Amino acid sequence: MPGEAALALDFSALQPLSATFPPAFEAPEAPELLDPATRLLLVDLHRQFEPQRQARLSARRQRQAAFDAGALPDFRDDTRAVRESDWTVAPLPGYLADRRVEITGPVEPKLVIKALNSGANGYMADFEDSTAPSWDRLLAGQAALRGAVAGGLAWSAPDGRCYRLNPREQQAVLWVRPRGWHLDEAHVRVDGEALSASLFDAAVFLQHNARALHEQGRGPNLYLPKLESIEEAMLWESLLSVIETRLGLPSGAIKVTVLIETLPAVFEMHEILHALRRRITALNCGRWDYIFSWLKCQRRQRRPLPERAQLHMQQPFLRSYAELLVQSCHRRGAHAMGGMAAQIPLADREANEQALARIKADKQREASAGFDGAWVAHPDLIAPVRAVFDAHISGPHQQHIKRDDVRTTRDDLLRPCTGSISRKGFDDAVDVCTRYLAAWLSGQGCVAIHGLMEDAATAEIARTQLWQWLHHTDDGSAPLLLDDGNPIDLALFERSLLTLPSRLALDPKLPGRNHLKQAIDLLDRLTHATHLTDFLTTAAYPQLMRNEPPTTDARDLAER
Repeated sequence: MPGEAALALDFSALQPLSATFPPAFEAPEAPELLDPATRLLLVDLHRQFEPQRQARLSARRQRQAAFDAGALPDFRDDTRAVRESDWTVAPLPGYLADRRVEITGPVEPKLVIKALNSGANGYMADFEDSTAPSWDRLLAGQAALRGAVAGGLAWSAPDGRCYRLNPREQQAVLWVRPRGWHLDEAHVRVDGEALSASLFDAAVFLQHNARALHEQGRGPNLYLPKLESIEEAMLWESLLSVIETRLGLPSGAIKVTVLIETLPAVFEMHEILHALRRRITALNCGRWDYIFSWLKCQRRQRRPLPERAQLHMQQPFLRSYAELLVQSCHRRGAHAMGGMAAQIPLADREANEQALARIKADKQREASAGFDGAWVAHPDLIAPVRAVFDAHISGPHQQHIKRDDVRTTRDDLLRPCTGSISRKGFDDAVDVCTRYLAAWLSGQGCVAIHGLMEDAATAEIARTQLWQWLHHTDDGSAPLLLDDGNPIDLALFERSLLTLPSRLALDPKLPGRNHLKQAIDLLDRLTHATHLTDFLTTAAYPQLMRNEPPTTDARDLAER
């Protein structure tokens, strides 16, 4: 990018196209969601933006190749003017002024109702890390959100209980997280090409709900995941601007929050805010995905991290990331959103109280650092997390805390932490990844494991750590050692895998039990590979599609 001039956004060449070919789509299970207008929108957006998406994915591969060759992520020289000049994002709308507690979760109808009724300030309906993208679940999720926006969503349990939405003024503000730029929606093809999953999730939701949410004064709102650069933010800006034009919405009506959950993005937070400045409201500290990206980007840098239990936010490289995010957001007039409290209620009262104490300490750290709010995974955590932020925030937020004391450098963000790897920590990584994969392959994207609500991000940490620990010796160096002195090698991994089925057999409620062998085989293959696969979900997606009923064949949206 040649400089500041390249940051100007030109939409003159991005006006909606008329479809050259009549769209054809067979989806009898969702004729209202994929109606002619929606199909036409998807065709036009794909033809406009797919070349740009592929260019951005190519740039990711080139950057990772440079990291593998020894380059280090750093702040960009060509965007220095953006970081150093004075500007702010557009003023926040009133309904987004207070975001001190947001709940996240899958897009299943019952969970959508419970989340919107939970008392949280916001609810992020997650098509990405919390949803396994089987075709039926994607359509059911879109239908549930459409029903929720219209106000008529209800769900009846097998035991006869009926779940209904509270009045709109008592509901959490709805946010939707589409899948990331790297993912395809392979069930849908345009001109013989797989559609972008980001485009599918966002465009279908906005086509059916954007005008209603705008008229209600509550949106529409998107959480944008896994961005890595200003150019990827500009791609979202272009796409959303075209959708606004197509739907007759004012410029900037679609509001966004961006998750800073990749290592490259932490060096471009000002740039991402600038690219989306007409619509962005906050950055979010997506710490689990950030740890995964930190590991992945530096996979060849011989910087193994200790086991996941030791990767808390007091570790210097994670504290630096969080403090820099608060400083960047508040300087530009945006909210800084903290991380996830992933704990779920436990039957053991003492264990539950200990877990709650850890959550409160974590949220006190975030509130003291200047964050304006944070996430929870379970409704029971809303009240205690809100109490922590209420004690620190007198108004709707604390953007007045500028954190001018923060002087974060590249080395602060890249410095690995000290720690150890126990046999239990190693086996837990194998266990969590296998459990999650088995559930994901059965269609569940959010799974309760050992008292935590696990999603794709935490499974990615486990999978990537296993690979890095085991391939640390690729350069001929001595193997890593467990804290008991035994080597971390493939023999250790294979022993852990061999004993896993018998250990998991003790769990009578194991999600995805029928797909356990598929999960073990996939983890075995990915861990033995000499090259680290970029994403677990892309590797597992073909198997998920094979596990689906035969009625969910992919169809072409545009046929000659």
